[in-house]
Amino acid sequence: MISNRLLAGLLRKEREQFVARGERVELKFGEILCEPEHNIRHVYFPFESFLSLAAPVDSRASLEVGLIGNEGMFGLPLVMGIAESAQRAVVRGPGGALRMPAATFRRELRKCEALRRGLNRYLYALMAQFAQTAACTRYHFLEARLARWLLMTRDRAHADGFHLTHDFLADMLGVRRVGVTKAAAALQRKRLISYRRGHITIVDRAGLEVVSCGCYRSMKQTYDRFLR
Repeated sequence: MISNRLLAGLLRKEREQFVARGERVELKFGEILCEPEHNIRHVYFPFESFLSLAAPVDSRASLEVGLIGNEGMFGLPLVMGIAESAQRAVVRGPGGALRMPAATFRRELRKCEALRRGLNRYLYALMAQFAQTAACTRYHFLEARLARWLLMTRDRAHADGFHLTHDFLADMLGVRRVGVTKAAAALQRKRLISYRRGHITIVDRAGLEVVSCGCYRSMKQTYDRFLR
């Protein structure tokens, strides 16, 4: 089982007490954990699973602004005393997670100083990811952005292969489907990825990093620096 890095950073007794207040759940691909402007009913600490945070653009469209894997958790607004989510949280990689009711999480957070420190550092790293994603969306070519997104997904899926459709990628990157199709085809011609029936496999990770914009390395360095 892949552990959650935030929980792994706690002392054993603190971790055991905290985990005992929640329950392990199996998250399913495409499951919506929370909608924008809705109250956060549960927090989630992913193990093998990973989530996408998407900001609404209008009544139909949204743009992904962040990914959450076993390095973090969903429900950070509660740490700041805010009860609702600003983004839609969707499961993009199925697997296990620790789920805890929001009220229980608030009580546990007040009792555990080490967890508060870890979550504050994670909050900084996630905010940096939001800002870097916004800059990347505005200034970088789609092929480089797609390479960056695939690398970030691979880091959270802990696998070279994962399920992704062109329609989903278009929504997440804020472009038309035809643009994603062309960018994915370009990466496939370079033998960096293979794509078949909604399943993408990273064939050459080092090569994909070369094609990716510098945003991937910047985001990874931020997480490595603040979430040791």
